[in-house]
Amino acid sequence: MIGAYEVTGVVEQTMAYAPARAFFPAMTEDMLAACMCELPHGQISPDGRLHMNFQGFVLRSDRYTILVDTCCGSDKDRHPIPLFDRRRTDFLTVLAAAGVRPEEVDFVMCTHLHWDHVGWNTQLVDGTWQPTFPNARYVMSKQEYEHWDGVYRSGKIDMHTLAFVDSVLPVWHARQAMLVQQDFELEKGIWIEACPGHTPGNYVVNVSDGGSHGVIVGDVVHHQAQLRFPALSSRADDDPELARKTRTALIEKHADTGHLLLPAHFPTPSMGSIESSPNGGFSYRPFPRA
Repeated sequence: MIGAYEVTGVVEQTMAYAPARAFFPAMTEDMLAACMCELPHGQISPDGRLHMNFQGFVLRSDRYTILVDTCCGSDKDRHPIPLFDRRRTDFLTVLAAAGVRPEEVDFVMCTHLHWDHVGWNTQLVDGTWQPTFPNARYVMSKQEYEHWDGVYRSGKIDMHTLAFVDSVLPVWHARQAMLVQQDFELEKGIWIEACPGHTPGNYVVNVSDGGSHGVIVGDVVHHQAQLRFPALSSRADDDPELARKTRTALIEKHADTGHLLLPAHFPTPSMGSIESSPNGGFSYRPFPRA
């Protein structure tokens, strides 16, 4: 609970995703050794691969049921990365276990439009991609949408433009897309905040009520290694230097406040708070508290 708001993580899949030094190009052997020594068990495998969840979050208020990010999806053409090509996942089953049916979702908030955050925006119905959540408005940054629309129209084919075609454009054509500016407030206590760098229109979702505060950060922070070494940008960042500044500012803003961090890719237990570390950088305190 964040005040009166209920938040539930919905994990689509979990895996040892990528070698740490490949995913974080500036990571040195010494940094990797420090992370493997200091981070909790299950963050990095013995062979140096990052453990990651792919997850979204259900946020419930008195008025709305909100889904933030929809993970990778099923049956999607993702041939540039064979591991995810035509993959099938049980996201809707996990969502149902959280007590949510697709028709009950009022808003889908897309922190950004990368392939692993919009996949279940749509599902395959009779050979065509249809919005998975028929009664929802899909909240997207106007800047983010226009950026990826331009990349798609340039003719580039990659994971993100493939996702734009099968997971974003069908929502637009169904007139369910809601393009917003970066000061958008869904209701009192739920608002977005611009955090560009990972993508041009990337945003985080702030949730605040009754003296409690949480922030759903998407990919501003991918892994606990970036708390230990905030300067580490990932290979997935569109603008690594801007991403570094944005990430560092967000970490410093929420450190030692008790605010709840809700990241898309931290392994379970993924919810927690940021604390200053005596070893340098910051550490993570999972919630619920031990």
